[in-house]
Amino acid sequence: MKKKIWILILTFILIRKSSLVEALENDKYERIMKQDILSLMMAYPEYICELNKESNGKVYVIMKSGRKILYDDKKEKSFEEKIANPDLQDMMEQIYPLCISEKLMDKNFDPGRGRVYPLLMEVYGSSNKEVEGNLVSVKGLRFNNKNKAGESLRKVMEELIPLAKNSGKISSCVFPYSGTFNYRYIAGTNRLSPHAFGIAIDLARDKRDYWKWATREEGEKRIGSYPKEIVEIFEKNNFIWGGKWGHFDILHFEYRPEIIMKAKYFGGHHKEDVLWYEGLNSEDDNIKYLIEKIDASL
Repeated sequence: MKKKIWILILTFILIRKSSLVEALENDKYERIMKQDILSLMMAYPEYICELNKESNGKVYVIMKSGRKILYDDKKEKSFEEKIANPDLQDMMEQIYPLCISEKLMDKNFDPGRGRVYPLLMEVYGSSNKEVEGNLVSVKGLRFNNKNKAGESLRKVMEELIPLAKNSGKISSCVFPYSGTFNYRYIAGTNRLSPHAFGIAIDLARDKRDYWKWATREEGEKRIGSYPKEIVEIFEKNNFIWGGKWGHFDILHFEYRPEIIMKAKYFGGHHKEDVLWYEGLNSEDDNIKYLIEKIDASL
C-alpha cells in the first residue's frame, strides 16, 4: 500500500515538474518572439505595420502592402534548411556578436546569413527592374535607397574613406571595392544574393576572405589581422560582417538593421525576472507604441 502511495506521489511530482518545464519553455519562447518582432518593427518602420496571432496560434507580421509573413512555421530544420528556407524565427535565432574577436566563429554559426526573401522583396524590390529603380549612387557605388540603406552606406563612407587615406592597412582592405549591386544568385543555389537587392558591399578581395576559397586556418589568420575599425564603422550603421560567420565571408558587409538591433538590445543573457523589453527606452513614444501593440496582439 505504501509503495503504491509513493508511486502516486512520484508520478504527481514528475507531472508537475514536466508541466513547469513546459510552462517555462513557453514563456521563454514568447519572450524571444516579442523581442524578435520588436527588432523587426524597429528595423523596418515604414514596411511592417501590423502583426496578427491567428486562432491556430500562428503569428504573422503584416507588411504595408497587406502581405503576411509567418514568424514560425514550427518545422524541425537542419542548419542547412534554416539557411535555405528560413522563417522569421530562424532568421533571428542566432544573435550576432557585437564584440570584436580575432577567432573564427563555430562552423554553423552564421547570424544573418539566412534571409527571408518575402521581407527583402517587400522592402527593396521584387525584381531586377524594381530594385534598379530604388538604387542611388553613394560615392560612385550603386546601393538601395529604401529603408535608409543608402543613407547608412553614405555615413559609413564619410567615416571610412578619410580613415583609409591615413592608413595603408585599412586602405588595402577597402580599395578597390569588389562590388555592390549585382542582380545574381548565390553560387550553387537558387537563392538571390543580398547584392541582388543592393544592400551589400564587398570590399577589397583577398584569397583568404571566403570559406570556399580558403581553409579555416587561413580564414582565422585573415580575421585576426583585419582592421577592427572597418567592422566597427559598418556595425554602427546597421551592417553585419561576414567575418562573424562560421562560413566566413570577410570582404562582405550587409545592411541588416534587424540583426544589429536584436544584438544591440537583446544580445545579453536572458533574465526571466525583468520585462521582455528591458534595455529599451520604453518612454519613447514610438517604442512604447510598438511594445503595447506587440503585448496586445500576442
